[in-house]
Amino acid sequence: MKVTVDYGKCAGLGICESLAPEFFEVNDDGDLDLLKEDIEPDELQSVREAVAGCPAEALRIVDN
Repeated sequence: MKVTVDYGKCAGLGICESLAPEFFEVNDDGDLDLLKEDIEPDELQSVREAVAGCPAEALRIVDN
């Protein structure tokens, strides 16, 4: 599984970063950086929480 970002929707609020910091980081310009795409089984829960917590609905989990 992978996580994707729709940068056109992303507001850079950083909720995803707080829920899954190994995947997401809001840089100094307020833009989201995707640190890694591939999701290991033990990481899936935190990424799901980040996707669910995104108010802009900019995050998605997809099958490889």
